[in-house]
Amino acid sequence: MLRLFSFLSIFIFSISLFANAKSYNFELVKKGVDDNNTLLVVGGIQGDEPGGFMAASLLATHYDITKGSVWIVPNLNFYSIIKRSRGPYGDMNRKFADLPKHDPEYHIVDRIKSYIASDTVKLVVNLHDGSGFFRYKYIDKLHSPHRWGQCSIIDQEKVEAAKYGNLKDISQQICDHVNQYLIKEEHSYRLHDTQTAKGNQEMAKTLTYFAINKGKAAFGNEASKELPTHERVYYHLLALEKYMKIMGIEFKRKFTLAPKKIKNVLDKDISISFYDDKIKLPLSEIKNIVKYFPMKDGEVTFVPSSPLMTVYKKGNYYTIQYGNRRIARLKPDYFEMTPSSDEKVKFNIDGKSQEIKFGTVIDVKNHFRISPNDDYRINVIGYVNKKYPAETGINIKKAHISKRFSIDKKGKIFRIEFYKKDKNKKEKFAGMILVRFDNLIKKSANDVQNFVYGENKINPNS
Repeated sequence: MLRLFSFLSIFIFSISLFANAKSYNFELVKKGVDDNNTLLVVGGIQGDEPGGFMAASLLATHYDITKGSVWIVPNLNFYSIIKRSRGPYGDMNRKFADLPKHDPEYHIVDRIKSYIASDTVKLVVNLHDGSGFFRYKYIDKLHSPHRWGQCSIIDQEKVEAAKYGNLKDISQQICDHVNQYLIKEEHSYRLHDTQTAKGNQEMAKTLTYFAINKGKAAFGNEASKELPTHERVYYHLLALEKYMKIMGIEFKRKFTLAPKKIKNVLDKDISISFYDDKIKLPLSEIKNIVKYFPMKDGEVTFVPSSPLMTVYKKGNYYTIQYGNRRIARLKPDYFEMTPSSDEKVKFNIDGKSQEIKFGTVIDVKNHFRISPNDDYRINVIGYVNKKYPAETGINIKKAHISKRFSIDKKGKIFRIEFYKKDKNKKEKFAGMILVRFDNLIKKSANDVQNFVYGENKINPNS
């Protein structure tokens, strides 16, 4: 019987001090309908290869699987990603042949092995970024048989028992497809057969060779480390879409497959919310440090827009991390929190009355006005107006708020905080609404069209 995966495009975490590999487990995202024909995509086995794990993350968050089944692990070695290291405890991609139980990463490797061995998984793709450009003959230091970038890797030509066992033929199809959409000719893909069973002891320890020995079709896909991250992601997604087509998996993509569009999604379409959406922070232009940020002392729950995002405490600050990048640090101002609710606050935004929920970012061209509300103490952070000191019942313009209190580098986004007293007259934090001033309000990276494979235009120069 077919089983519909209940996939939510959110990832709910609690924060702890980021101490070691056991502190952060990887995510398994299941998308589509289980039809015993699942594609398993793995990213982040090595934390210094962002093209691979960013591509897997976009597949998890910005693709809808309309036919078939895809499982995605975007952050297999999450600790390695945060540390921006190939492997703080050694190369995880050399731990699949034999691994003692006392190894710090044993539980991670054992868990991913169980997914690879699952009966429904028929094809596995492990995403990597490799140095230089793989070539069959030596050209120079960057273009040679000793380089790994821009190739489709197989361990052997065939796996007899596998559904997609003709590895060489499939790998060549991947190369041919990618090579139709190159940004530059230098980026051309080549099939790389490591012939692992013929004595390649290093490759015998890898994830793909483990999969082959479980009777699964398995491939490595390498983008070049000589390319910027968004171009690596572009090539990985080209390859992944071809794998899906080969398997009969259909999808919708929420952006145009072009390098500049990918960069925009990676850089702009990121956010995080705290405490059941009491607070939502857009992160594309957030300041390096946000001070006096309302937080609950103790456990902090958050929902990131990407499984590559996390929060950890170090010293007196909470750090928001996105893949290899530290996005911002929050200096907490501790409060107790009110229970979660769907209560709305009345606003007038540029002359239009609206009811706004906590955790919302509102766009304002000229001014906003908060209706008087006896239920809350309302604080527009940075508001200064000696003539009208009240923060409700008056039109507030950008000029009335000190730019240094903005949460973004461009000085356009400001906080409105709401506090409520309990029956003992103790003040608790109720929620936050952000105001974003922009006279030319633009569509966000979320306002994108859906493109179906075979209908979308791929333009590598866009």
